[in-house]
Amino acid sequence: MKKSRIYLISLVAILAIVLIWIFSGTGPDKEVTIKVPVKYGKFDIVVTTTGELEAKSSEKIMGPVNLRDFRIWQIKIEDIIPDGTVVDSGNYIASLDRSELVNKLKDQELEIEKLTTQFTKTQLDTTMDLRTARDNLINLKYALEERQIVVDQSIYEPPATQRQARIELERAQRNYEQAIENYQVKLQKARADMQEINTAMRKAQSEYAKMVSILGQFTIYAPKSGMVIYRRTWDGQKQGIGASVSVWDPVVAELPNLREMKSKTYVNEIDISKVRTGQHVRIGVDAFPDKRFTGVVTEVANIGQQLPNSNAKVFEVIIEVNEFDTILRPAMTTKNEILTSSIDSVFFIPLDCVQSNDTMSYVYTPNARKQVILGQSNENEVIIRAGLTSGEEIYLVPPSNAESYRLTRLPQEILDRFKQEEEEQINHRPGPGETPQRRSGGN
Repeated sequence: MKKSRIYLISLVAILAIVLIWIFSGTGPDKEVTIKVPVKYGKFDIVVTTTGELEAKSSEKIMGPVNLRDFRIWQIKIEDIIPDGTVVDSGNYIASLDRSELVNKLKDQELEIEKLTTQFTKTQLDTTMDLRTARDNLINLKYALEERQIVVDQSIYEPPATQRQARIELERAQRNYEQAIENYQVKLQKARADMQEINTAMRKAQSEYAKMVSILGQFTIYAPKSGMVIYRRTWDGQKQGIGASVSVWDPVVAELPNLREMKSKTYVNEIDISKVRTGQHVRIGVDAFPDKRFTGVVTEVANIGQQLPNSNAKVFEVIIEVNEFDTILRPAMTTKNEILTSSIDSVFFIPLDCVQSNDTMSYVYTPNARKQVILGQSNENEVIIRAGLTSGEEIYLVPPSNAESYRLTRLPQEILDRFKQEEEEQINHRPGPGETPQRRSGGN
């Protein structure tokens, strides 16, 4: 009996809940409409971009220099400490692949050995040639003395014999003098040959010593204290283990000056005409949402570029951060709000409030649907040039019975006036190099 009673009570409770849900759901939905007031005051027009922090200046940690002298064009990073490591002066940073230079050292050793052997051989050959030449000179000198004796002894001989003896003497004299000249030429040639080989050998030895000296530069140490930041390649990739370092710019890593930071960002071609140097910037850091910083635009690129994996053209913009904070680190993502202009004393409302058709823009108020004339806008709000007053409440989204709201149009003279102003602005649009005039924001 008790169990049957419990089942009956449970069934009645479930039925009651179902009936309550059914009857409560059949009634009309309760409309929830958000109303916002029309604001009046200063209206800021900003261009919002995402950027990346960089050090304004940094000290480069260099690899070996003058490798081009040995026809080495690239060297690989064999090992490097983690990106962002804080080091003291003289601490180990990285080691580079030295295999190519080691191979060239071995080749240079063989070249020095070859030149040394050639030098010794030339020295021995020169010694033997000059010794033979000197022996020949001595023999020719003895022959000359013998011919002189024959001439002296021929004074008692017939004239023809005397003449023959003098001719032989003159021939011996000429041979001796020619031998002396030839010896001098051989001596000069021997000295030149020895000098040539000696110069080549000293050059090879000098290059070898330079290679040995550069070999010590393949282990990199910190030139001063700081945080090590990897160098980035042209496509934004970090230059870590396995990356190649060009000998034309042998930078292995950098030690940034963290007291002066900048944010590098890119602005699309639609908004770049609004951005100029000297404009103020509000900067947020994604890693610390509660931190806010200020900055100023210092550089605006004149030529656009296309970023990887994107079809849009963008222009590089450099923003200098005014404040110093120890939390700021290179490569942090920033949200940059570039204040391109400020317009005082205007009415403005959220963009979501504005409805449009082919001929006009309008908003919903509690009493009517009002036509408005729009001015400049930012990401969230738009200026109302005509149609609303300060403090007037409007709907953020159209009410459920929006089609029943009557339309309140602006007087035709107001529409004509704004149309004329727009035509004048189009006709007087500034050309290249001219400064655009500020457009009025209010009535």
